[in-house]
Amino acid sequence: MTGAQIVIESLKKEGVKIIFGYPGGVILPLCDALYDSDIKFILTRHEQGAAHAADGYARASGSVGVCIATSGPGATNLVTGIANAYMDSIPMVAITGQVHTQLIGNDAFQEADTTGITRPITKHNYLVKDISELASVIKEAFYIANTGKKGPVLIDLPVDVQRADIDFRYPENIDMKSYKPVYEGHPLQIEKAINMMLAAERPIIMAGGGVISSNAGEELKKFLEITEIPITTTLMGLGSISSEYRLNLGMPGMHGTKYANYAIQQTDLIIAIGCRFDDRVTGKLSEFAPKAKIIHIDIDPVSIGKNVSVDLPIVGDAKSVLQKFIEKNPKINIEEWNRQILEWKKHHPLKYKDEDNEIKPQFVIETLAGLTKGEAIITTEVGQNQMWTALFYPFKHPRGFITSGGLGTMGFGFPAAIGAKFACPDKTVIDIAGDGSIQMNIQELATAVSNNIAVKVIILNNSCLGMVRQWQELFYNKRYAFTCFKKEKGQPDFVKLAESYGAIGYRVSRKKDLEKILIKALEEKEKPVFVDCLVVQEENVFPMVPAGASLTEMMEGLA
Repeated sequence: MTGAQIVIESLKKEGVKIIFGYPGGVILPLCDALYDSDIKFILTRHEQGAAHAADGYARASGSVGVCIATSGPGATNLVTGIANAYMDSIPMVAITGQVHTQLIGNDAFQEADTTGITRPITKHNYLVKDISELASVIKEAFYIANTGKKGPVLIDLPVDVQRADIDFRYPENIDMKSYKPVYEGHPLQIEKAINMMLAAERPIIMAGGGVISSNAGEELKKFLEITEIPITTTLMGLGSISSEYRLNLGMPGMHGTKYANYAIQQTDLIIAIGCRFDDRVTGKLSEFAPKAKIIHIDIDPVSIGKNVSVDLPIVGDAKSVLQKFIEKNPKINIEEWNRQILEWKKHHPLKYKDEDNEIKPQFVIETLAGLTKGEAIITTEVGQNQMWTALFYPFKHPRGFITSGGLGTMGFGFPAAIGAKFACPDKTVIDIAGDGSIQMNIQELATAVSNNIAVKVIILNNSCLGMVRQWQELFYNKRYAFTCFKKEKGQPDFVKLAESYGAIGYRVSRKKDLEKILIKALEEKEKPVFVDCLVVQEENVFPMVPAGASLTEMMEGLA
């Protein structure tokens, strides 16, 4: 087989059904081999869209997402999407074309040092110069991407290697001596953790994206049924436990709920599962959880103790460790603490000032939640739209919330929604967007239309870059430098724009029309739908902890 054919056969053996990408000169042998393959190739309209679509596919399905691009600008256009997957530990394999091996380093046409550029943002990467190594490299790439702390792996493939031929043998097994992820938590550490839980009077669980990545949702639910410990979920952990669980405190941190932050500051034990104590969660580190001991469970030993001091580390997979906790069946008496938690939830609910003649973004999300009953797959862009969604949409299931966490990538949500819809064609998939971020990858409307992908895009249109404007209002004396758009100059008509691509567009300018238009959008089964909701411009996301402040210093306000 040729190198290109070997790639296709190897991908089949890894169970790949779909690839997102964009063709170009030195990736043509692979594209030609794909032409006769039963692997579905989705032509996106930009390589960044391909990376985000592969990312969304991976998050929704739990499988490895795959994207391809050509050399030079094709590969560099993937970089943001690869970095996004790396920050959020998403399994992805990116295959890039490269110039002929004899031309590498000679500044050939469309040459870039792709492996050098992506080394800091991939879990591992390869430049394959010998066709005899190709099959084993692909086997390793998928193994590395989807084990341990998951993440993107890049394979850079020179055009002459794609054209060369060799007898094809795909490795049945893999044994990498330098890479041995630890899945089972140490029994002594498990025992110590149980004793710490039994001794605690005010414990909480902090669940992160690792719970979802390891498919540990059922184990987490069973553990909560046994212990009735209150739980807070990071942005990446939303959906790991249903929002309907009475002791679910929602999201903590900068834009977290008041009761989640109160609980963190008063707890005497944090059981952190698959989270990395991001600065948006902790606030001022020296004042984070001042009364608490911390148990940190993570499959990545490097993540433990990286940002906060840890009293008990447990290196292992969240699913495996939770199974061991369940076997211990710890009976914890924390009725008084739980009463306090429920009091906080009762007296400090999420709130906003609802006006009869104005459309508030929170109201849009609440209405959408009512119509979907919290069962849709929701993607978001980044900014206010993301935080309002995290706060006001009731996530019930793992993999129901797909968002850019660590990198905070504007333009992520729409192509990610396309990828998620390919992964889960029978589910309703909705991107909640801002009018700024949706324009970052709006060209993917063509991808959605040409493939009959009926994703819904709800645009919270406030004619500004909302989160940046909010910071300017609160911390820069309302000096709105470069963040507010003139509606009559430069702002697109999103309805006409959608229609120009062959999609459906609606505009909501009156509050009373919102529900019926959302119903029409949700009923559409064939085409993507844009719903342009004209919301209040100076609405802010509250609560808010200013950057560098303690979690006790929450700002509130009703715009």
